[in-house]
Amino acid sequence: MKTKNFVEELRSKTIEELNQDLVDAKKELFNLRFQNATNQLSNTARISEVRKNIARIQTIITQKTNA
Repeated sequence: MKTKNFVEELRSKTIEELNQDLVDAKKELFNLRFQNATNQLSNTARISEVRKNIARIQTIITQKTNA
């Protein structure tokens, strides 16, 4: 259910807002990877969650540019 709400929220945003969300998610992924490498990350599942969110954002951007 959480994913469905996230995708609906993404679809209501403009392409510029989606690009900003994409940049923020990539920064978060970088920070998570850095924390994981230094053994400071307690929830490693967050890395895969952020990666999937990046893919979702990129998919919505592609759909909006092709429509």
